[in-house]
Amino acid sequence: MSLPYELFVGLRYTRARKRGRNHFISFISLISMLGITLGVAALIIVLSVMNGFQQELRSRILGVASHVQITGPDNFLSDWQTVADYARRHPEVVAAAPYVNAQGMLSFSGNVRGALIRGIEPALEEQVADFARNMRMGSLERLR
Repeated sequence: MSLPYELFVGLRYTRARKRGRNHFISFISLISMLGITLGVAALIIVLSVMNGFQQELRSRILGVASHVQITGPDNFLSDWQTVADYARRHPEVVAAAPYVNAQGMLSFSGNVRGALIRGIEPALEEQVADFARNMRMGSLERLR
C-alpha cells in the first residue's frame, strides 16, 4: 500500500528511525505539531468569539439607531407623513417613525449635566427601535 507523498514525508520526519538513536528529532517534531495545533485552535476560537461579538454589537446598535435617517433642510422635516409613506413603498422598508432631537440641561441638588433629549411617537417607535427593552424605568405606553 503506498501513501501519498505528503503523508509519507510527514510521517517520516515525525518519528525517529528505528535504527538510529536520535529521539530528539521526534521530540522536537511532536512539540512543533502540538504548537501549531494549539495556535490554529486558538485562532479558530478567537475568530468565532469575535464573530459572535460583532453580530451582537450590530444587533444592539441597530436596535437603538435606524439603518437610514431622512432629514430635511436645517434638520427639520415639516411633512414627515408623506416622506414616511413614500419610504414604506419600497419593499425592503419595514417601518418608519419620526423623532426630534434636542439638547437640554438637567439640574439636581446643585449638579448640572447636559442631556440629549429625543422626542418620539411611541406607537410608531415600537416598530422601528427596541427602546422598550433598554428602558430602566417606565414604559412606552406611559408616554402616550
